[in-house]
Amino acid sequence: MIQFFYEQSDKILQQTLTHIGLTFLALLVALVIGVPLGCWISHKPRVASLVIGFTGVLQTIPSIALLGILIPVLGIGVKPAIFALFLYALLPIVRNTYVGIREVDASVRDAALGLGMNQWQILTKVEIPLAMPVIFAGIRTATVINVGVATLAAYVAAGGLGEFIFGGIALNNSAMIMAGAIPAALLAVLFDSLLGWLQKRTDYKTHKSAKSGLKISGWILIGILCLSGLYIIPKTKQTRLLAGFAHEFAGRDDGYPGLINKYGLSISNLLLDQSLMYEAIFHENVDVISGYSTDGRIKAYHLRVLEDDKQAFPPYQAAWVVRRQTLVKYPQLQAVLGVFSHSINDSVMTALNYEVDYLHKLPAEVAKQFIQQQKEFHLEKSTGPEGTISIGSKVFSEQYILAELLKQLIEGYTNLQVVTKTGLGGTKICFDALNAGAIDLYPEYTGTGLLVILQPESQKLDSLKGDPDKVYTYVAQEFNKRYELEWQKPIGFNNAYALMMREAESKKLHIRTISELQRYLVSER
Repeated sequence: MIQFFYEQSDKILQQTLTHIGLTFLALLVALVIGVPLGCWISHKPRVASLVIGFTGVLQTIPSIALLGILIPVLGIGVKPAIFALFLYALLPIVRNTYVGIREVDASVRDAALGLGMNQWQILTKVEIPLAMPVIFAGIRTATVINVGVATLAAYVAAGGLGEFIFGGIALNNSAMIMAGAIPAALLAVLFDSLLGWLQKRTDYKTHKSAKSGLKISGWILIGILCLSGLYIIPKTKQTRLLAGFAHEFAGRDDGYPGLINKYGLSISNLLLDQSLMYEAIFHENVDVISGYSTDGRIKAYHLRVLEDDKQAFPPYQAAWVVRRQTLVKYPQLQAVLGVFSHSINDSVMTALNYEVDYLHKLPAEVAKQFIQQQKEFHLEKSTGPEGTISIGSKVFSEQYILAELLKQLIEGYTNLQVVTKTGLGGTKICFDALNAGAIDLYPEYTGTGLLVILQPESQKLDSLKGDPDKVYTYVAQEFNKRYELEWQKPIGFNNAYALMMREAESKKLHIRTISELQRYLVSER
């Protein structure tokens, strides 16, 4: 882990500054809106209950769900991230401003009125100074909340320490997760302690006058403004084209690192959730994306798959990976799994993905319709020991469809029950769940099993030469020997990684292959 921190120190520093900038930019917006709002409702009790109740409801919305709601409106990038953080920071600031001002002694207000002060003077010279310690407690709470929630900004390509966390989860890399989690935790503790110390300095009881406390508050506001500016610190020089990569693709040896080694490819990129990549390129937020060769949105969004002319991506034949104990315990399962052997080719899988990804049909509906159309999927019902099979999947449509196909076949032609655990995340999460017995089987790809899980030496990779049959045989043998996991026969389609561009832009720039993409990027220097 120490070595990873050392090797990635520059990026950790850059993402830490970005994280701070996101946190305090949202906090600044929340202060500008929340404090005046809290002051206003402090004299309107009926409105106060509605406002605080509404901001409280916002606080209960799960972060991922909130970002999902905001993406169609604000797109990807910093806008939805800042807006979400602003909403989460609003409640503690509004509530504490309201409470702080309401708790000012009525006799103090009366004394101020007796001195001839108007309502504005009472608010700015009496109520706010006296309420400042309570307001600051709200700012502390909002800051700590934002430091934690800001890690989710990486979901929408806004950067921050969440890039390490999302990437680490996708790759099951503990050091990478810690590279995001430890700095984020330290930032939360640091800012909470610092604001706690400053909170004491703003307490009128520790000063001869409230004016000095307000002066410190002013300097703190300037500090927040400066910290929010860290987000716009110029990053490294960007290339002419901008890529959007999934977190897993950016870190896997058969992903972007493989393209760097094979092609010398160097392109500025944003990391975002793989479910958002197609929307990002469709709305021209990015120019190039990583994707899957059987994705139904390729045709729907008029994308061109760039030819992998140097064969950086290995074969990715899909197949079911099953625990040996499961096959022994439930022998009737084998007949159902056998039906999948070479039953779905590339074009068929692409068509099924299209129905789910673009036509927005449910995977269960698509799977049912497909089974009804395929004669080879009609079996005689077999019986055996009763029990429940747990099917896992990763977080994209193809996996959901395959899981539903198998579930419906098992429940239709055996006496077994099925539970599905879809959306398990990246490859390593699914594999670890299978290896630990949390699931019984899930669909995997030979290239992924080879490079992500087995990770053989370069000599072995060279001997396989990207041959689909050799790769499958090697992966199946090694999984059996090392983990007691059985690879079933390939399903029939090859879902390889791919780089994609908009068709029109690809034609305009004369980019049809990854080599041509690299030459175009180099020519600008």
